[in-house]
Amino acid sequence: MAKKSADGIKLVVVESPTKAKTIRKFLGKDYVVESCMGHIRDLPKSAKDIPEKVKKEKWAQLGVNVDKNFEPLYCVPKDKTKVVKNLKDKLEEATELYLATDEDREGESISWHLLEVLKPKVPTKRMVFHEITKDAIQKSLQDTREIDFNLVKAQEARRVLDRLVGYTISPLLWKKVSYGLSAGRVQSVAVRLIVEREHERIRFKTSSYWGVFAQLQKDGVDFEARLQNVKSQRVATGKDFDGTTGKLIAGKDVLVLDEKKAKDLVGTIKSGAWAVTDVEEKPTTRRPAAPFITSTLQQEANRKMGLSSRETMQVAQKLYEQGFITYMRTDSTFLSSEAISASRSCIQGKYGKEYLPDAPRFYAAKKVKGAQEAHEAIRPAGNQFVDPDETGLTGTQFKLYDMIWKRTIASQMVDARQKQVSAKIQVGDALFGASGMTIEFPGFLRAYVEGSDDPEAELSEREIRLPALKAKDSVKCLKADPTSHETKPPARYTEASLVQTMEKEGIGRPSTYASVIGTIIDRGYVRKQGTALIPTFTAMVVSKLLSRYLPQYVDLGFTSEMEKSLDNIADGDLEHLNYLKSIYFGPKGLKEQVENQEGKIDPEDARTIQLEGMEKYQFHVGRYGAYLTTQRDGQDVSASLPESESPADITPEIAEKLIDQKINGADALGKDPKTDLPIYVLNGRYGPYVQLGDVDPDNDKPKRASLPPGMQPEDVNLEIALELLSLPKTLGTHPGTGKDIKAGLGRFGPFVVCDGDYRSIPKGETIFAMTLERALEMLSTPKKGRGRAAPLKDLGTHPGSEEVIQIFNGPYGPYIKSGKTNVSLPEGATVETVTLEQAIELINDKAGTTGKGKAAKAKAPKAAKAKKAQSPKAKADQLMVSKVVTRKKASKK
Repeated sequence: MAKKSADGIKLVVVESPTKAKTIRKFLGKDYVVESCMGHIRDLPKSAKDIPEKVKKEKWAQLGVNVDKNFEPLYCVPKDKTKVVKNLKDKLEEATELYLATDEDREGESISWHLLEVLKPKVPTKRMVFHEITKDAIQKSLQDTREIDFNLVKAQEARRVLDRLVGYTISPLLWKKVSYGLSAGRVQSVAVRLIVEREHERIRFKTSSYWGVFAQLQKDGVDFEARLQNVKSQRVATGKDFDGTTGKLIAGKDVLVLDEKKAKDLVGTIKSGAWAVTDVEEKPTTRRPAAPFITSTLQQEANRKMGLSSRETMQVAQKLYEQGFITYMRTDSTFLSSEAISASRSCIQGKYGKEYLPDAPRFYAAKKVKGAQEAHEAIRPAGNQFVDPDETGLTGTQFKLYDMIWKRTIASQMVDARQKQVSAKIQVGDALFGASGMTIEFPGFLRAYVEGSDDPEAELSEREIRLPALKAKDSVKCLKADPTSHETKPPARYTEASLVQTMEKEGIGRPSTYASVIGTIIDRGYVRKQGTALIPTFTAMVVSKLLSRYLPQYVDLGFTSEMEKSLDNIADGDLEHLNYLKSIYFGPKGLKEQVENQEGKIDPEDARTIQLEGMEKYQFHVGRYGAYLTTQRDGQDVSASLPESESPADITPEIAEKLIDQKINGADALGKDPKTDLPIYVLNGRYGPYVQLGDVDPDNDKPKRASLPPGMQPEDVNLEIALELLSLPKTLGTHPGTGKDIKAGLGRFGPFVVCDGDYRSIPKGETIFAMTLERALEMLSTPKKGRGRAAPLKDLGTHPGSEEVIQIFNGPYGPYIKSGKTNVSLPEGATVETVTLEQAIELINDKAGTTGKGKAAKAKAPKAAKAKKAQSPKAKADQLMVSKVVTRKKASKK
């Protein structure tokens, strides 16, 4: 505890250790800053968290006493007892308590819970700030306020509402579909959106159409043109087809070319005279995008950096807590006067006066339905923005800060000025069009270009220069080719497009999107393939059940109204108890609806789904995963569905292949020369694999090996199968260490490994052709993992473990590595300033070791605990020894 001043010690409580470290820098010795590590109380997560005195109450499992004004049962989790004790100890020596949690509903609720648990006897103040800078912290100490109980009640209502929905509907799914499934107020709606998109893809019918592409030349400059009209009739393009059905939109008067017509047309125009008939130039301007809010930051980080919403918020949280950016949960595009001043100063200094508008830009307040309380846009912190290159940040933190910095600066720059040029070129009965775009003045594009979910849209933004063209100019045709096109089904949701849709519809709130998407992936409703979110068959059947029997709980409008009601509670315009009663009780309430519908749901039907175009087959979710059924010769037959199969991509041909394999068994590729057992190529729940021998319930499971990524079952022969079944194989020994070097196939593809040091086998090389020499070459190359390449610095060797100590660049910044111990750089330290002595001390602290690097001895367990931990065999041995000793003592007597 710090030494008390005349005024006493002031205790400041924040949510995280990183935030505490940053704030300590701005406060004097009279302040002690401690972390509460997030919420210190919550509803019980399991039966063991429920206090004994209420365990027998019928509402205890729910964690909310619905008959007593929806009173929540708050518990201090076991992992928070030490945190609470530490805060109480610190509070005993404090003369004032400052609650400095985030300024939103969640942060307000944490402060209230701290008051309830700590029960301070000293003056308590609520300090709020939206950035962690010296000025902001000092100002917040002067401008304290009381806890906003409207925000607390809104958060409590949200927590109780989520618990009521989840804990009332989930048991229904356990009974009717599969144990362990979960429903959620927002997650179930997100799943429904993804499932509905999959059904759209299933219903979609591909249409083909043709066009003609020409490469032309004028004055030595090549340019492209595409067919637009034939005999004054417009040629069909993608926009003429319905995006949901794939068919030509009814009433469209367009010419749909087929392959023959396109080729015939090419034959007639190649040698024709090509002449410009019309040229149009049009100046355009482009405005910069608004500064980031929570949802747009998640979308852009997903598009540009490939980060999930969860990863984006984790990195942004770190940047906020370190004082680099303002608060990252906001729906406001507002920039304060100091932010605008800092932006304009940066623009003039970095880009020049011509990039600075005469007056600051202001963006219309974007009040998103159900969103977080507005503070200020997400921007670099402070009244002088730190240049990204001067932050000392690395890895993902640097990239995200750089993006936020550029977007903020660009939002205050002048418009980009562009010139669009379009030309019409006639040849015979065909009219071609050519388009160009030149940037006359880049404006804000010098700093930042917004990403897009559509790659074609990104291409359209590139500068395309046409030669100088005017009417009646002749141009030369270098080549003309027919082009084939197919209508594409609606794109699956990505994290970015799902966030965009949820925000637009008012589903959930931006600060919860990351956890919602993470939850539906973690719980097996959705899997990611690249950036696409693909629903599993479990998601399909659960969404069907909820849509049929509890439709309002997956309805966009109903869920959006819930968010509005929670906003009204936060504003003090709605009483939270009345609202909860209306949702839970009554003839249309959640409780009665679930009870009424339960008896109407047939479990077999609930676990089954029919896909359009696959009427001969039914798809089910069972205990061991998804499977399909059909009839053969009047008999029901079934086959497992590999998890890699997407609902919209299954065809009758795939289904028949799986059924045939199940009925007839796979034809053996041949026999293993060592065991004389047959070898098969099979398709399982987790994809294709090779198997040695038949399944025999009386023996161990046969040996199996998955096919490497990209390898198809039809590509596998006996030689390849034997190679796969031999994995991992030893290539030889390392000349330096004498350890075995092996080649194997793992979750992330083929690899070589020596003494725990792994290297992925690059694309283009196969595991079968891997040699000892090539493996040694790969192992000698520094790892190129996620955010880590060669070490940034070698510090030396640990005196105890003799492990090399190095500094690497990780996704959250530089860190020290020694053997299997990783530790972040200490506060204020840089790669250049860290010494070997500092590193050894940090590693010892992290590993719980002594100064010599040897593990400290653990305290001996208490006798009772040691006895309890004994195995049955150990107990039997101890009993036998005891009997022998007793007999010996008796004989002596």
